[in-house]
Amino acid sequence: MWNFNSNNILTHYVINYGLHIVYGIILLLLGWIVSKWIESKIRKHGRKSKNLDETLTNILAQVVRVLILGFAVIVVLQLFGIQTASLIALIGGIGIAIGLAWQGVLKDFAAGIMILVMRPFKVNEAISIGNTSGVVDDIGIVVTKMHTFDNLSMTVPNSQIWGNIITNFTTNDTRRVDMEFGFGYDDDMDEAIKIAREVLEEDDRVLSEPEPLVAISELGGSSVNMHVRPWTAKENYWSLKFDITKRMKERFDAEGLNIPYPQHDVHLLKE
Repeated sequence: MWNFNSNNILTHYVINYGLHIVYGIILLLLGWIVSKWIESKIRKHGRKSKNLDETLTNILAQVVRVLILGFAVIVVLQLFGIQTASLIALIGGIGIAIGLAWQGVLKDFAAGIMILVMRPFKVNEAISIGNTSGVVDDIGIVVTKMHTFDNLSMTVPNSQIWGNIITNFTTNDTRRVDMEFGFGYDDDMDEAIKIAREVLEEDDRVLSEPEPLVAISELGGSSVNMHVRPWTAKENYWSLKFDITKRMKERFDAEGLNIPYPQHDVHLLKE
């Protein structure tokens, strides 16, 4: 049997803690609703922005949501008189331990953030990183997935990308095709230059602006070398390079210009 004092104490606890429980549930619900609303707003504005990558937008939205929910939980704990300072210190210590254990992953994570913010390349663009070249398939927060030009799959840690020189073959609309052709010392240099200019003029893929460069570049060991450098649209780079190389050989043969093999003159001296 409960006595009068016991009933008063029970009523006191039910009233006080019951209200705290109700307030706690309300705060958690509000935190949940507010976090979902802000998350949706961040995702919406991120999709409209041209400067924010979708992956970065999703990460930012999730981080903000977790922070809001964490703040709501701390407020509820304080409502029940629970000291959160030690809890926050514990979480901070765990975070430091995880950071020390996952230094490499965090480095890749930080590099991934920089890649998504600075956007030196996008999905489906052809790039070169150090000695590696390929087409970007997916930009992740830790790794970037690519495939080489001969269709080998690559997974590259973001820290190895951000710490290297990145060459993007796709950003600019035009590219210069650098080629070098050699002909014999007995051949006419002006005739070789004329043939090269005619070959370029006959190809519609060669741009008139910037003007193509055709110039004698070197007196080599066995040939006179000539630079041929036309400009073209980026999608025509390789096809133009291959076709011009073939046409130059055909025209040199037709006009009687020789493309000499490497050779050395050997002089024998007798005493």
